[in-house]
Amino acid sequence: MQIKVKFFASLAEIVGCRETVLVLEDKETVKSVWKLVAKEKRIPEGTLCAINRVHCEFCQEVKDNDEIAYFPPMTGG
Repeated sequence: MQIKVKFFASLAEIVGCRETVLVLEDKETVKSVWKLVAKEKRIPEGTLCAINRVHCEFCQEVKDNDEIAYFPPMTGG
């Protein structure tokens, strides 16, 4: 299975890339995809994620041709 993974803003700096394509052998979740790309780096608290531009939970399984996106915590005032 192949998926596209995108990291926005400060998360791209943490993992060292803005976008990558992964070929996966086993079933993976949004959280395990982070671990595959980010190696030892923890997911920052408040990080949001989406599959195919729809908000999802980190426990959601990914499927072939999915696009996974990680967004840093929102701030504003």
